[in-house]
Amino acid sequence: KQAIAWTLKSIMRTKPLDKITVKELVEACEINRQTFYYHFQDIYDLLGWIYRTEALDSIRDNKSYDTWQQGALTILKYIQDNRELCINTYRSVAREHLEAFLHEVLYGLLSDVVDEVAGAQPLPPGSKDFVAKFYSYAFAGVLLDWINSGLKTPATTIVENIARIMDGIVPLAVRRFQQ
Repeated sequence: KQAIAWTLKSIMRTKPLDKITVKELVEACEINRQTFYYHFQDIYDLLGWIYRTEALDSIRDNKSYDTWQQGALTILKYIQDNRELCINTYRSVAREHLEAFLHEVLYGLLSDVVDEVAGAQPLPPGSKDFVAKFYSYAFAGVLLDWINSGLKTPATTIVENIARIMDGIVPLAVRRFQQ
């Protein structure tokens, strides 16, 4: 799986995702089609696997109210380190995979933050989901704009700006839903 993923990322440095075929990928990776299809349904499935395995593990320890900024910075650093992959995905028909990845990662990050802030006092049904989705969609929108602009703004500036807006807001939102 790793070899196939590395090969796709390598090809995407010079070629848009829409123009890459499974045939080209397996030839470059020196495997047969059956091996590819044993692991992945198609190139988009592979792309989703790359995003999930490479980025999700990197934020596992940064999903608390005190560390979410480090988790967010890790996500942005991943995007910077995989610039061609992310920009090519954004500018292709696979954009929905990048958006889904961002929403999944950010929702997981913020869901844990909301749980921690809520503490022992549970939120009404659906409230945690709503708060986490609300902020993850806002955050993802900012990141998608950042990717679309070519990652020109430093990652630390993006996270600092989001932190300014979110400082104290999640606890306030949780308290309002608990009332």
